[in-house]
Amino acid sequence: MEALPVFVSLRSNFYERSSSRQVSGCTRLTLLFVLIFNLSRCSSALRVIGGNITEVQGETVVLPCKLIDTTETLTQISWQRMTRGKPQNDNFYTITSQNGPQFVNGRDDRFQIIGNFSDKNGSIQLSNVTLLDEGVYTCIFTLFPSGNHETKIPLNLLVPPVTSLSHNHAVLGNEEVSLATCTAAGSRPPAEVRWLTGTLAEKVRATDSSTQHSNGTTTTVSSLFGVPTKEINQHVVQCVVTNPALSKEETMSFTIQVYFSPMGVYIGEKSKDSFRCVTEANPSANFTWRRPGHSFPQPGVRVEGATLQFLSMSSDLNGLYQCEASNLYGKDSGYLYVHMTSGACSACWALFSLLLIAIVAAAAVWYLYKSGKLTRMPGGTREEMQKVRKTSSGSEEPQRVEEEVEEEADETAVAVQETQRSR
Repeated sequence: MEALPVFVSLRSNFYERSSSRQVSGCTRLTLLFVLIFNLSRCSSALRVIGGNITEVQGETVVLPCKLIDTTETLTQISWQRMTRGKPQNDNFYTITSQNGPQFVNGRDDRFQIIGNFSDKNGSIQLSNVTLLDEGVYTCIFTLFPSGNHETKIPLNLLVPPVTSLSHNHAVLGNEEVSLATCTAAGSRPPAEVRWLTGTLAEKVRATDSSTQHSNGTTTTVSSLFGVPTKEINQHVVQCVVTNPALSKEETMSFTIQVYFSPMGVYIGEKSKDSFRCVTEANPSANFTWRRPGHSFPQPGVRVEGATLQFLSMSSDLNGLYQCEASNLYGKDSGYLYVHMTSGACSACWALFSLLLIAIVAAAAVWYLYKSGKLTRMPGGTREEMQKVRKTSSGSEEPQRVEEEVEEEADETAVAVQETQRSR
């Protein structure tokens, strides 16, 4: 019977020890649970702010990264990237309070820190960004005691197009040809190309084509087609290029050129002693003056481009002159016949004209006399010619005719006097 209390006592002691261990274990589990809970609560409260960035190639881009809502100790900020130029995940930049910013796996001075470690701001700046820099950047904050917290910043690039406008040498014809080509090369995303044709809307049309390049850019080509006629020649059209990478749309003007040979050569009087050669051609024609059968130019004549000038009025310059207009696409000619007289010959021509007038007047008198409209008094002279008496009908025709003859005679006398004075 004495052993029982000992047994109970021992059991009680064992139970007490066992209970003490259980309490100690529960305490540790409780503390661990509380610690995990607190860490979880802290971790869920803090935030890493980044962003989705789009920038134009060649510009400077900021990759934002900031940690907020935490009181934990920051030990390090790290940057990783997975880009076109670095397709494998690459650690390239770290920042610590002791050492500051440092490059990892090679230096790239285009990167620099613009944040502040003590403010838990790890933002960096990348200048002269290229397509090889496009990809995903990861910003990692290492905290004590919770560990690493990160955010991913996708970087997308826009590439502006290189624009150009060229014209094709369209020659006058009846078949549709390419008049001009507008190109927007190497853009991302693809550029939009359109034409402003004004009044030519129904006479021209545009066709577009695009080529995708391995670096993700696209070249867009738009060609303007039409029948090369004189009606569309020299009309102004515009090529308009739009793209998100451009700050504003780009407009290029173009004058349609339809080439053709000289069409019709016309020689007109420029002044009293000079003549000018005119034609329609594209490009503009060159003019050459010739005198068939004679050496040319010759004394007394001056040629300046399309103009032919006579420096003297000599009869030896009489004859046929040829003006030839030519360009790369053909030639055409016009002709001028020149007849000049000297001063003495001019007087001869004046006397001849007066004589001709006198003969015509005499013929008129003779005709009137033969028709009975004029009569001569017996024994009279020309000065004694009398007017025919009016008929019973009262006609005044004979009187009017005689007066006209007398006026012509007076005019002839005056002309002869002027000729004599000019001598």
